[in-house]
Amino acid sequence: MTLPHIESIGFTSADAEASAAFFVEALGLQRCGQARIVDGGPYTTLVGLPGARLKLLRLAIGAEVLELTEVLALPPGTRPGRPVPADSRSNDCWFQHGCLVVNDMAAALALLQPAVAAGRITPISTAPQRLPDWNTAAAGIEAYKFRDPEGHPLELLQFPPDKGEPRWHVEAPGPLLGLDHSAIGIADTAASGRFYRELLGLAAGGDGVNSGPEQDGLDGLVGTRVHITGHRCPSGAGVECLDYREPGGGRPMPADQGLQDLAHWQLRLRVADLEAIAARAEALGGRLVSGGIIPLGDQAEWLGAGRALQLADPDGHRLQLLQG
Repeated sequence: MTLPHIESIGFTSADAEASAAFFVEALGLQRCGQARIVDGGPYTTLVGLPGARLKLLRLAIGAEVLELTEVLALPPGTRPGRPVPADSRSNDCWFQHGCLVVNDMAAALALLQPAVAAGRITPISTAPQRLPDWNTAAAGIEAYKFRDPEGHPLELLQFPPDKGEPRWHVEAPGPLLGLDHSAIGIADTAASGRFYRELLGLAAGGDGVNSGPEQDGLDGLVGTRVHITGHRCPSGAGVECLDYREPGGGRPMPADQGLQDLAHWQLRLRVADLEAIAARAEALGGRLVSGGIIPLGDQAEWLGAGRALQLADPDGHRLQLLQG
């Protein structure tokens, strides 16, 4: 493995078992063993809820991992978790989604149809959208966004033959192939670029502005103009920054958003040098959620690292860094 590398993408769930059942039934993900109960210890300090009791449940998406975190018990005096805001829009800076790559959009939507009919999931997109030919970098990509039963945004994406990695053009037992990236709402493309490239060492990916009726239909907005910049690891999933120039009115992430909130997402990255990142994070727009590097003690084995650091990026999106 060449570092940096995204080991998992995850979010907080009110009921990890029910969420896992949805992903297995509706999209064909596979459980990675039994759920793990984390009862206090250094990991809860790392994520900003010292002394909490957590359940962590992992699902395989091709070569990638989706991790669900359920807060079973909060530390005394901690406010309860909040649901995903019902009025969330794609241009809010707390917006984050996982992009699931499929080899057959129609087949993937057919799997989702029973959940749609039952009202368990909510479409964001008006229909699957084929990005137009004038948009050279994205021409021919087909995409569809929806919210899972708890309101977490997800995207299905199918690459045309001339785009995407070779692994997105293979046969598979079902339509779902893996997780290409997590997209995040941001307020400043330059600031996010410095954070993900200069601090974390990701490489430049795609860079362009999407607009027009197809983007409106994809995002559930009107008059959309979004600057999209990709940041890639040497292999596996990457990060895609969404800087909405239009429509205006996108809201910042709440300053007190925490792991107990269902709008909380987390990217877990393995990196080469925690000390260097911790020393430079604040100068490049980050915030040390964990206060510094946390020795993981007897919880190190299941994470595969002895030390970790929890960061927030310039817009508040959370990243958990493991020493490679």
